[in-house]
Amino acid sequence: MTLNADALARIRCVLASTSHPGNIGSAARALRTMGLQRLVLVSPHAFPHEQATALAAGAIEVLERAQVHASLEPALADCHLVLGATARRRGVELDELDPRAAAQRVLAASLAGQQVALLFGNEQSGLSNEEIQHCHAAITIPTDPDYGSLNLAQAVQVVAWEVREAWLAGNVPLAPPRDPPADAAQLDALFEHLARTLDAIDFHKGRSPEMILQRLRRVFLRADLDQREVRVLHGICADAMRMARLAVARSESIGGG
Repeated sequence: MTLNADALARIRCVLASTSHPGNIGSAARALRTMGLQRLVLVSPHAFPHEQATALAAGAIEVLERAQVHASLEPALADCHLVLGATARRRGVELDELDPRAAAQRVLAASLAGQQVALLFGNEQSGLSNEEIQHCHAAITIPTDPDYGSLNLAQAVQVVAWEVREAWLAGNVPLAPPRDPPADAAQLDALFEHLARTLDAIDFHKGRSPEMILQRLRRVFLRADLDQREVRVLHGICADAMRMARLAVARSESIGGG
């Protein structure tokens, strides 16, 4: 038995910094053939474009409804799960899923009512370090190690096919009931608050703030925080910053006295 079609409607494909408009059209076609219709473009080199329309080969409605954003954050803001397709490990390691395991995780999240993003990077360079920081896990397609070069639309097709296969099989384990998960915008606000807190308490002491924040971001993304947990962490940060301000004021008072 197939799963509810709403599960597919909560899955979007996000293409970041696409260089060739034809790949956008081919990706739209790949999605449409697998029953996925949500396409989001982040800073595409050229769109709309006649090559995108030509290579969509009938999936024009996917292109017409595509959302376009200048940066990645608004494209992912309401997402609760982001999986990034990447061929190699980055500075901060991600859990790696093959497309079949990724499809199971995607559908489990979408069946629980969560918004899900499948993130694909630029054709030449793939996902940047900054882009990969937004991902909960990586999707790695097990290509021939001697020739692992996949066209962008081919990668989209492989992942979309696995999602449809899992959807048709209808045997995705349902996630247990839980408090509403935090979305990407709520997590970004937490990470910004955490960064300010670490500065306020002088945590870094000469160490790289970027590396520390990357590692903490990875910890919290793995933790799959819900909205209540995010509020608790905001409260901890707020109290830590308040105590830091009091400590500074006390020191200045003693020094001035």
